[in-house]
Amino acid sequence: MKSAFLAAAVAASLLLGACSTTSPDVIRPGDAQRLSTVQDAVVLNVRPVVVEGQQSGAGGVSGAVIGGIAGGSVGGRRDAGVASVLGAVAGAVIGNSVERFGTREEAVEILLQLPSGERRALVQARAQESFVPGEAVVLVTTGGRTRVMKAPTAATAAQPAR
Repeated sequence: MKSAFLAAAVAASLLLGACSTTSPDVIRPGDAQRLSTVQDAVVLNVRPVVVEGQQSGAGGVSGAVIGGIAGGSVGGRRDAGVASVLGAVAGAVIGNSVERFGTREEAVEILLQLPSGERRALVQARAQESFVPGEAVVLVTTGGRTRVMKAPTAATAAQPAR
């Protein structure tokens, strides 16, 4: 009973840790109500990329614990030690892979040109907005992190705030 609870707790922490994102549609609590710098730019190119998943070690440790517990319950007393070690090793490998692939994100690399003529490239997770070459965008920088957003049109910029 105790080992099942421990395995469930470790698995839950692994799954919750995999829920972090770099999406421009998600704002961290520390960035709320913070003044941001906004800069105009034009999109030159957009290409899909993959942001490699994290390997913090939590997946491997969680997998080793779960595999060790599962392996220890196999066979008799003599076989339990060997099975526990083998289960821990297999669990660590599987847990590491689950963490890496679970935190992997589809993203886009956006090549931008600033009004000064300077060019910049930025990688951000795919969001609800998609960008095309020649499109006007704004770069919003908050707390050292920059995200790309579509520039407001003249019609939306002229509307009074309510």
